[in-house]
Amino acid sequence: MIGVLRFLAQLALYVPLMVILGYFSSAPRFAHLPQDRALMRVSFSHAGERLRECHQRTPEELAKLPPNMRSQLDCPRERSPLKVEVELDGRLLLSLDVPPSGLHHDGAATVYRRIELPTGRHEIAVRMRDRPHGDFNHRATTTLDLPPGGSVLIDFDNARGGFRFRS
Repeated sequence: MIGVLRFLAQLALYVPLMVILGYFSSAPRFAHLPQDRALMRVSFSHAGERLRECHQRTPEELAKLPPNMRSQLDCPRERSPLKVEVELDGRLLLSLDVPPSGLHHDGAATVYRRIELPTGRHEIAVRMRDRPHGDFNHRATTTLDLPPGGSVLIDFDNARGGFRFRS
């Protein structure tokens, strides 16, 4: 008799829990984007060039250093910040100055932005400067047809030729 009561008590607790879980697994409806929008993500990590060139130490400079630190080259670790710009149909959409990571500013700079766009055909241009001075030294342009709820990822891989657009 006690086993039947225990079973009925468990059933009385578990059935409402299963109904709640079943309801929230399919309702209320959630949309990541409105029907007339698409998503563009700019996501990559890249280490900029060093801020200063390596310096050849003179014999006088080497003599001033302790014996365990007498390296011929003095190479500063600090890297250049990244300057990233994204244009959509000729209009500047995103402009970022991304500092390098790390305690000594010697690591890779990481970029992640999520931007909602109108659907349809768009020309997307992206450019980046990873050196201390001068003009943008990495550029890419493409034309994409973005469907409702579609997504495009802009990635940077220097080994594969620079910027890549993935839908």
